[in-house]
Amino acid sequence: MQNGTAVLNPPPSASKPALDLDRLEPGVPLHLTNVSWDDYERFLEIIGDRPIRTSFSDGEFEIVMPTFVHGLWISLLARLLQTLADELEMDIRSLDPVTMRRPNLRKGLEADRWFYLTNEPSMRCKTTLNLETDPPPDVAIEAEYTSTSGRRMQIYAALGVPEAWRYRDERLAVHQLQENEEYIIVERSQFFPMIPVREIERFMHLSSQMAERVLIKSFRDWVRQQIAAGWTNSK
Repeated sequence: MQNGTAVLNPPPSASKPALDLDRLEPGVPLHLTNVSWDDYERFLEIIGDRPIRTSFSDGEFEIVMPTFVHGLWISLLARLLQTLADELEMDIRSLDPVTMRRPNLRKGLEADRWFYLTNEPSMRCKTTLNLETDPPPDVAIEAEYTSTSGRRMQIYAALGVPEAWRYRDERLAVHQLQENEEYIIVERSQFFPMIPVREIERFMHLSSQMAERVLIKSFRDWVRQQIAAGWTNSK
C-alpha cells in the first residue's frame, strides 16, 4: 500500500488482471496498472450497481468504496445545488454516479453526482448517452477521497466537463475548465455567477448544527431573500 492506496500490478503471465471487491476498504483506493479498455469494461460489469467509484485513463484503473461521511457531504451538496436551481427556476437534470466514458479517448469515471444545466434541453428526453455525440454534464460534484485527484481532473477535462465541484477538508472548490483544457479554481460558478462559492460552503458547515431539513429550508429562505433584493442569475 502506498500513500493509502493499494497498488496491484498484474504479473506478466496473467492474461487478465483480477478484481477482488472483497479487498476494498471504505476510502482506500485500489489501483491497477496495465489494464486494457476491454478489461475496464469487464470490471464495470462486475461492479454493476454497487456503490463504488472508478476512474480509468490510459491503462490506469482506480476503484474506491466511498465512506459514510463522504456520502453525507455529497447528499448535502447535491441538495444545495438542486435547491438553488429550483429557486432560480433553472431547468436541471441530475444523474446518480453513472459512468461517463469515451472509448476513443480511453478514459472514463463516475462523479458522485452529475448535473445538466445549460445542456439540459438537449438531454431532456434521452434515455441513453453517447459522449461522442452528446454533450457531457455541465457539473460534476464529488467529495475528494483519493490521493490521485490530479488524474481525475485530467479525465474530467478530457470528457469536456465545464465544472467540477469538489468538497474536501470542509472546503468547497469549484474547478472551471479553460480553453487550454485545464481547470482553474474560481470564486463563482459560471452557472450560478451571483453566489460566491464561500456562501455554499458556509451552509455546508451548518450541517453540524442543524438537521438537514432545517438547513435546506434556511438555504432556500436565504436564496429567496437574495432574489427579492434583486439578485438574478445574470449577475
